[in-house]
Parts: sequence; C-alpha cells; structure tokens
Amino acid sequence: MKKLNLALLSGGISSEREVSLNSGDQVFEALDKEKYLITRYDPKTDLGKLVQDAPDIDAALIILHGPFGEDGTVQGLLELLDIPYQGSGVMGSAVAMNKVATKKMYELAGLPVPPYIVCSRGDIVDPGEVGERIGFPVVVKPAEAGSSVGMSIVQEQDSLQSAMDTAFEHGRTILIEAYIDGLELTAGVVGNDVLEALPLIEIVPNEEYAFFDYEAKYTAGKTQEICPARIDDAITEKAQTYAKMAHQALFCEGYSRTDMMLKNSELYILETNTIPGMTATSLLPQAARVGGMTFTALLDRLIELGIERHRNR
Repeated sequence: MKKLNLALLSGGISSEREVSLNSGDQVFEALDKEKYLITRYDPKTDLGKLVQDAPDIDAALIILHGPFGEDGTVQGLLELLDIPYQGSGVMGSAVAMNKVATKKMYELAGLPVPPYIVCSRGDIVDPGEVGERIGFPVVVKPAEAGSSVGMSIVQEQDSLQSAMDTAFEHGRTILIEAYIDGLELTAGVVGNDVLEALPLIEIVPNEEYAFFDYEAKYTAGKTQEICPARIDDAITEKAQTYAKMAHQALFCEGYSRTDMMLKNSELYILETNTIPGMTATSLLPQAARVGGMTFTALLDRLIELGIERHRNR
C-alpha cells in the first residue's frame, strides 16, 4: 500500500506554542510509519516550505492551538493549497475560537450557558453593576485564547479590574462570566455527517487550584481526569447530546471537545475546542481510549475524516 505524504503542523506563534510543539512530538511518535511519510512544519518558520511542497502533500494534520492555528487562518491556507486536513474548516474554526460568537451560537441552538457580559478595551465597567447583573464570583477571560491563558476567577468587586487587565493582555475583547461552582465535564465527539459521542471525562483539579488553569492542565499529577465520569446515565446522555449540538451549532467538522459544568443536575456549556490537546494523555485521546480507540487509531480516523470531507467538497 502506498504511503500517504502527511504534513504535520505544530508550533506556530500563539501563546500556546510550547503546548503545540509537545503535542506535535507525541503525535509524530504515535503515527503509523507504515502508513505515512511524515514531514513536520512549524508555521512560525516553514510556511514557505509548506506552500512549495503542497503539490506532493496528500493530507495535513494540524496540531496547533490558539490564534493563527486554531482560528481558521491555517485552515484557509490549506484550502487554497488544496490539501485535505483534519477537523473543522475555516468557518467552524473561526467561530469556535471566539468565545463571544460561541455564546451567541449556543444560545441560538437552545444550549444553556452561564450569564455573561462582553467588554471591549476602553469600556468603563462598574463592578457594582457586574455584581447586580450576574453576581460574584465571576470568571474573567479573553475572548480568543485557549488553555485558560489570561483567565481569572474573581471573588470580590475590588479585584475585578486587575483580572480584566490580565485578560486584555491577550486581546481587545473579554468575557465576564458567572462562575458555576460545580463538576467540570468534557465531552468529545468524532465524525463528519454522523457524530459519535465519546465517554465523558470528569475533571478534578487538586485543591491548590481554584480552577483547571494552564498549570493544572499541563503539569503531571496536578489534576484527576476520571473517565468515564462518575455521573448517572441520564446526565451522561444529556451531556453527550449537548456536545453534539454544540459541535453542529458552531459548524464544526471531524471532531471537537466541549467543556461544561454540572451543578444541581443542570448543565452549562462553557466552550468548544476544535483542535483539543493531542498528546497521548490529553482529554480527547483519553476518552477515545476508554471508548476502545488507541491514540494511533484516533489519529488514523481523524486523517480519514479530513480526506473524506475534502473529497465530498
């Protein structure tokens, strides 16, 4: 069988560059070398080479996070180069990257979200009004960043401006969102026309962390990730249905992972990741493994779905 010429993209120029490079290393190790001839590209330095090599590339695997990788920009370049790639296209990637857009699309689809306020740099925000509208504590986060970069939990009004300043370091628009004190869940889906929901994962950061922040995400042993989640069948089915609805509402394709909170038997959708973490121990590969799919098999499936989508277009 002829091997596919596969372009593996990782690195990039976002604040999540190091996470992307680490994921790229692990993906490279997991890929079946009997199926693929793999060439690695770092968009920070290798875009010219990617364009030059495009006629000989059969498919691309995008292992990039954050702006200029997960937001539709690289996807658009690959569309222009006529290279199949895994995951969502330009529109789905761009919409899911913007937390303001995702909130609006979730609401249109009838999905429950925590109350929130959108702020732009230069807006005058009255902490007292925030307290009246959504109450404290609140979560403050950039509208376009991943891995909890720039995110804070604010317990009292006096700390709000400092948290906003931190979030504004990562973009001109931020969200102030009601804090849901509950159980954090994440739900992966895989597929193009027919979506398969993966087993849910329950996320339990160590007590030293107020939430599942960057350090808790990427430091070994700092968080318990329990799969399948310890919740009843009815809530599990509802969460998986919500994950499929979120995927479709944001025009996602191929795969996605939606984060949500469970409080008093009610679910609240937080955000959807179009290129979730892809190390062997990342959340979506963990869920796939519990569902009977190895990391290598998951990568094969994502590449197949990307080629299928390209062919159908």
